[in-house]
Amino acid sequence: MSNPQMTEHENHTTDTQADRLTAETKPTERSGSELLVEALVKEGTEQIFGYPGGAVLPLYDTFYDGKIRHILARHEQGAVHAAEGYARVSGKPGVVVVTSGPGSTNVITGIADAYSDSLPLVVFTGQVATPGIGKDAFQEADLLSMTTPITKHNFQVKHPDEIPSVVHQAFHIANTGRKGPVVIDFPKDVGILKSEVDVTDELDLPGYHLADAPEPSDIDYVLAKLKDAKKPVLLVGAGVRHSQSGPQLTEFAERHQIPVVTTLHGLGTIPYENPLFLGMGGMHGSYAANMALSDCDLLINLGSRFDDRLASNPEEFAKHATVVHVDIDASEIDKIIKTDLGIVADCKLVLESLLNESNHYTDHENWVEYCLNNKKDHPFAYTDEEADVFNKPQRAIEYIGEITNGDAIVTTDVGQHQMWAAQFYPFKDHNQFVTSGGLGTMGFGIPSAIGAKLASPDKTVVCFVGDGGFQMTNQEMAILNEYGLDIKIVLINNGTLGMVKQWQDKFFNQRFSHSVFNGQPDFQKLSEAYGVKGFLIEDPAQLESELDNAFAYEGPALIEVRISPKEPVLPMVPSGKANHEMEGVL
Repeated sequence: MSNPQMTEHENHTTDTQADRLTAETKPTERSGSELLVEALVKEGTEQIFGYPGGAVLPLYDTFYDGKIRHILARHEQGAVHAAEGYARVSGKPGVVVVTSGPGSTNVITGIADAYSDSLPLVVFTGQVATPGIGKDAFQEADLLSMTTPITKHNFQVKHPDEIPSVVHQAFHIANTGRKGPVVIDFPKDVGILKSEVDVTDELDLPGYHLADAPEPSDIDYVLAKLKDAKKPVLLVGAGVRHSQSGPQLTEFAERHQIPVVTTLHGLGTIPYENPLFLGMGGMHGSYAANMALSDCDLLINLGSRFDDRLASNPEEFAKHATVVHVDIDASEIDKIIKTDLGIVADCKLVLESLLNESNHYTDHENWVEYCLNNKKDHPFAYTDEEADVFNKPQRAIEYIGEITNGDAIVTTDVGQHQMWAAQFYPFKDHNQFVTSGGLGTMGFGIPSAIGAKLASPDKTVVCFVGDGGFQMTNQEMAILNEYGLDIKIVLINNGTLGMVKQWQDKFFNQRFSHSVFNGQPDFQKLSEAYGVKGFLIEDPAQLESELDNAFAYEGPALIEVRISPKEPVLPMVPSGKANHEMEGVL
């Protein structure tokens, strides 16, 4: 009840103070788009890779304020592969924003690629406004159904109040346990509606369980088997890379003198020059690596999923060995190879436990000598056939390894050049190799190099591509000068789909059905059109001097190396054969 003796001025002053008090205690009202950006900032997001469209215009209007750097790709596939490269090198989730309909469906390949290779992504797919969902509205696509099999989890936000908790959960799921992509479907009206909720650190994931540390009894079992083993081998996959446990792996291998074989994604976890490193195993692996896998009596698998490129014939794979399989994902244990002991745990925790419990040296001198002799007698090599006419891609990659001192971040597309890079580049560290393994996605190379360079701008980034994959995503070269990215793209050009043609040559009676390009653009002119310095290397005698010139150039460059259309990737384990049944060993 008002005081009748108050003056009008006193009453006005009191009302103003009350309004101020209410404004101070009332939560700030923000749009869903503003709230989403706040949530991304809180998660430490530094880069967003995306492509705008109608359904995400409210969100892009908020991006205009520049709180987070946005990288405008030239195609949604480029955006998601760039986010994969960023995630692979930085260890942080790559963030993607695309519009509804075709914008969203264009990232499905990249999402599947990240799922296969356990890369953390948070992908925001624009969606039609909530009243239009399920009514075939313009550019509507059911991304929840489409991405359920290829994500760790997916969400559809129905109200801006949900945004903080959904974003925080998505980042947690993407970057813990076995890492992988998470999709957040984001209807247009959710970005416009207002909310007074705050960003949060709270998690409510009762069904999401992470692997614990290994059981002491499991560590005792491994060490006991190692003590008795005469021919042990460490098989190292992406799990060691994801857990950043390369130093622990190297220490454990050296302490117990155990030869090390890696998968494609395990390259770099132990330095290339370490004498215990036998090379990559599997279809295009080294002789020493595949013989060790075939002859060992104890196989300790650290973070590899025994995929078919490694174990093409599971019945014959390490058939005389006690098999220990360490993986953070319980579903991988016994999925392909029957194990004697499965340990569901982070590889780093297992290696640390093994190191803590074993201070003694284990003698495997004869076995190590046998493996190293195989490595010495049958290294990765190549013939001099046509060497006076065409450049040798293996030598080009070897020499680039010398120029960069083995320190570059290397990204690849998919095909023969990918295998040559895996065989001949001297990787030193587990953060160096960025490639599409499980899905084998052509077009991965250039955009992933962009993401890798943005994640580590001070590192030299080299992208090896073939002329097939290059033509799938070369439009992303437009980004190089726009964002000042000094990336060296090495185009291994044989005028064919090299790996397809190699298989047709061997298994399809040389019936080269649609694997030879009868016409191609002038890649040097294409490079010039993007403002990227071009180098064409045709004469083998000038290979090294031209590579020197190209790598001395400060700025992005396309280095086109012409090679023979007949050059094969060797050695090779034919599909369905056991690892010891290698062909083409030199």
